[in-house]
Amino acid sequence: MLLSMTESPLREPTFLVLTALAGSPRHGYAVIEDVLRISDGRVRLRAGTLYAVLDRLRADGLIEVEREEVVQSRLRRYYRLTALGARRLADEAARLRHNADAARVRLRRGGLLTDGGAA
Repeated sequence: MLLSMTESPLREPTFLVLTALAGSPRHGYAVIEDVLRISDGRVRLRAGTLYAVLDRLRADGLIEVEREEVVQSRLRRYYRLTALGARRLADEAARLRHNADAARVRLRRGGLLTDGGAA
């Protein structure tokens, strides 16, 4: 399913946060570490950026707080993907895959890509 006209594509950090939460519920620092891993070190989220993304995703109903615990006198929240969030992530992954496939087809037709790898 492609995005409706009212849904805009996800920004890469948002896409990666949702991807991190698709594996299992995680607290903020674990999300930061997983995003770094998923992106092969390209995307380094700062805490302020992460929590702004998490707040927006919660407001949109894409994630929710699964549980809270106190660790070393600090509150740690664990976030998880909602069913709506899982659908939104799947839709965005399909959109990205479609666009990437179209680019590869054009590159092959133009003789700029012959081995299935990078141009």
